[in-house]
Amino acid sequence: MLYLWLKALHIIAMVCWFAGLFYLPRLFVYHAMSEDDTSRQRFCVMERKLYRGIMLPSMIATLIFGAWLISLNPGYYFSQGWMHAKLSLVILLIAYQHLCGAQLKRFARGENRRSHVFYRWFNEAPVLVLLAVVILVVVKPF
Repeated sequence: MLYLWLKALHIIAMVCWFAGLFYLPRLFVYHAMSEDDTSRQRFCVMERKLYRGIMLPSMIATLIFGAWLISLNPGYYFSQGWMHAKLSLVILLIAYQHLCGAQLKRFARGENRRSHVFYRWFNEAPVLVLLAVVILVVVKPF
């Protein structure tokens, strides 16, 4: 029963994390397009609250529940190729989140040098990772 609860909590935390990973770069698109100081300040507040209030706690919860799940049967999980691939993608997601955090700080300092088009493409990266992670976990191709 513990396994099922941990799995449910892991999935819930992951969904919340991905919601932030999808939405923050979308805010960057709108922020890069904004032309007045009031809008820029509003986007800074929204971005900071999303990052600190949702993304960071959700990422930490995802990692904790995932590690707890693995700890229940490490011999099995670490012998599976799909798990190694999934963990590699999780590391990429953590790096992506840190890139988002660095960009958030650049926006707050008024130092953004990228266009809204860049952020539209940047926003697609977590979608590709989500597709790969779900396929790895459900299909377990290797």
